[in-house]
Amino acid sequence: MHEVREKPKSVERAYLLATVFSEKSRVETELLLEELEELLQNLGIEVVGRRVARIRGLSPKFILGKGKVEEVIREAKDRKADVIVFDNEISPGQQRNWEESSGLAVIDRHEVILDVFAERARTKEAKLQVKLARLEYSLPRLRRAWTHLSRQRGGGVTQRGEGEAQIELDQRMLREQIASTKKEIKQVSKLRQTGRALRERIPLPSLALVGYTNAGKSTLLNAMTGSSVLAEDKLFATLDPTSRRFCLPGGRPVVATDTVGFIRKLPHRLVDAFKATLEEALVADLLLHVVDLSHPEFEKHMETTLEVLRELGAQDKEILTVYNKIDRPLAEFSRIKAMAESSFCAFVSARNSIGMAELSLQIEAFLSGKEKHCEYLIPLNRYDLVARLRGQGGLQSEDAAEAGYFVCGSPRGALARDLSDFQIAD
Repeated sequence: MHEVREKPKSVERAYLLATVFSEKSRVETELLLEELEELLQNLGIEVVGRRVARIRGLSPKFILGKGKVEEVIREAKDRKADVIVFDNEISPGQQRNWEESSGLAVIDRHEVILDVFAERARTKEAKLQVKLARLEYSLPRLRRAWTHLSRQRGGGVTQRGEGEAQIELDQRMLREQIASTKKEIKQVSKLRQTGRALRERIPLPSLALVGYTNAGKSTLLNAMTGSSVLAEDKLFATLDPTSRRFCLPGGRPVVATDTVGFIRKLPHRLVDAFKATLEEALVADLLLHVVDLSHPEFEKHMETTLEVLRELGAQDKEILTVYNKIDRPLAEFSRIKAMAESSFCAFVSARNSIGMAELSLQIEAFLSGKEKHCEYLIPLNRYDLVARLRGQGGLQSEDAAEAGYFVCGSPRGALARDLSDFQIAD
C-alpha cells in the first residue's frame, strides 16, 4: 500500500526555484526563498543553489518554458542537488513531469512545511492533524507512484490502463485512512474540550498569543508567566498549544495560551487541520498579535496572520498588537511606522524583559474596561461566594455589615449565575 509519498532518504542537497511575472516582485520572492531555505535547514537539508525565474505565462506542463527547464535541471545537477524545491505550489502532473525530465526528486513549499510540522508535532492531536494533512496532500499524487509499473492485462479496449487497478486500490485505502484519522481527531478534540470545561468551572480571563512563526510568542509567554516553554530561534519551534496561568499587576489571575505560528503560503489543508488547535484564539477574551518588529517584512507577516485569523472566523476578536524584538538593529526604524499604523499596541523585547510591565498594565486595563461591575448583598452564611469572586480576580470592593457583605465585582461564568439572586438593582 502506498500510504504517503516520502522523499528519498538520501536527500541532503536542495536547489530552490521560484517564479515571478515582473521584476517588482523579485525582492519579496527572494525573501520567501530565504524563508524556504531556513525551513529546509531545519530538516537537515543543505541548499546548494537558488533561482528566481521570470516568466510571461504559466506552462501547463512545467510552469517554465522548455529552455529554462533545461537550464534549471543542468544547474541543479552541476551543484549535485538531490531535490529541486519549488517555492510555488505545483500540481501532481507538473511534479511528475519535472521528476521524469530531471531524474531528481521534486517537491514544493507545501510539502516542506508538512515535513517540518511532522517533525515538530509532539502531542497526539498535533500528530493526527499532521497525518491528516499529509494524507490529503498525497491522495492526488498517487498516480505517479505507479507509472513505472506495467499492470495491463491484455490489449482489449475494456482492459484497465497502466497501474490503474492498483491506483484505485490505494486511493480507496488512503480515503479510508483519512476518514479514520478525522474520527480520531474528533475523539481527541472532545477530550480537550472536556479539559477546557473543567478549567471554566473557575473561569478566568484568557489571552491567546498569535502571530507569524518565529515572532517570539513562546518567549513572550515565558516572560509573562515565568514558565519555561520551548522557545528557539527557528521556524515552527513549537506546534502544540500551551496554556499557563499568571497574575496581572493588580493580582488578577489570567490564562495565556501560545498557539502555532503562521507562515506565508501556508497550505490550506494545514489551516483546516489545525483549526482545532487554533480554536483557542476563537474563545480568548483578547488576542496578543506578536510581531517581530526587527524583520524587514514585518508588515507582510502581520497581513498573513490577520488573513489566517479571518479564515478561522476570528476577525472580530479584540487584538492587542505586541511588537517584539525592539532591541534589535532594524526595529527602531520600523517602530516609527508601527506607531503610525497601530493605536492599540505595545513595544517589548520578551527575551530581555523590556516593556513587559507596560504590556501587563495594558492587558489589565483592557480586561477591566470590558467587564461589567455589579453590586451584591451576600448573606453572612454565603461567604464562599465572596471567596470565589476573589479567586476569579473579579472582586473590586468588600464591606461587611449586619445585613451581609456589600460586594462590588465582575463575576464570570457559573459564579455570575450563582450571584444573580443577591444582585442589588441599579
